[in-house]
Amino acid sequence: MDTVHNLKTAMEQVAQDIDELFDKQLSIPEDPRTRLIEAMRYAAIGGGKRLRPLLVVATCALFNVDRKAALRVGLAIECIHVYSLIHDDMPCMDNDDLRRGKPTVHKAFDDASAVLSGDALQALAFEILADEQIHADPNVRLELVKALAIASGKDGMVGGQAIDLAAETSAEPFDLPTITRLQQLKTGALFGFCLEAGAIMGRQNKDVRDRLKAYARDIGLAFQIADDLIDAEGDEAIAGKAVGKDAAAGKATFLSLLGLEKARSQATALVDQAIAHLSIFGEEADFLRGIARYIVARDH
Repeated sequence: MDTVHNLKTAMEQVAQDIDELFDKQLSIPEDPRTRLIEAMRYAAIGGGKRLRPLLVVATCALFNVDRKAALRVGLAIECIHVYSLIHDDMPCMDNDDLRRGKPTVHKAFDDASAVLSGDALQALAFEILADEQIHADPNVRLELVKALAIASGKDGMVGGQAIDLAAETSAEPFDLPTITRLQQLKTGALFGFCLEAGAIMGRQNKDVRDRLKAYARDIGLAFQIADDLIDAEGDEAIAGKAVGKDAAAGKATFLSLLGLEKARSQATALVDQAIAHLSIFGEEADFLRGIARYIVARDH
């Protein structure tokens, strides 16, 4: 089978596995929390590429880490990702009505349910990582908790979102280094955790970790450039979310700063660079190489 077919199959399987894990974690109680759990399930189950869990599973596979444990780490990162989407879509942030091809959580439920479901998913991520099912060694679990806290907090995803919001009121459009820093935090930090988590679970040395982090940094930037291209050229029905918003808002993006062709060329160069960081691995890293190529080829 070719790598593209294998990657498609792997993505579908990971998506199914993550949905099943969410279904088990989010059973609906017979008490007043019902609406909260329903909102969490609405946001978390079905839809989405599950790219972050796939990255965790692919990296863990390099080091023969148990797949069930890897999936649970992937579930934790997906909890953080989904919570961030719920909050980002709210009127006080990006004010979006559509996500993954259906109404956003605050539209389908209400603002309070959206806030609380995001809060609960964030807490659930760390509950999952602290559980013995992840790893028998408490030091490994602690390292995972710390790494995800950094990647999702002020020095990671939330910090990037804060810079993104600041861009809306800035007197001057952000320059390329600032946009790059924004995206390294908002998008790249969680990608970085996915690769770092695999290395932590596999107890790898600093050289291996540094190479995987470099791979994650490059695919994170390539991912954002691809997102900018989808926003500019994509089909809303395929993307599953509103498109054309960046240009309408006058936001500085990789696309607005580099231009269409240079941005596309830069994304391809980043993918090539990311793949080069995997040179210490053999064919066991082909999934990671395939994911890097998929990132710039996708249409949603």
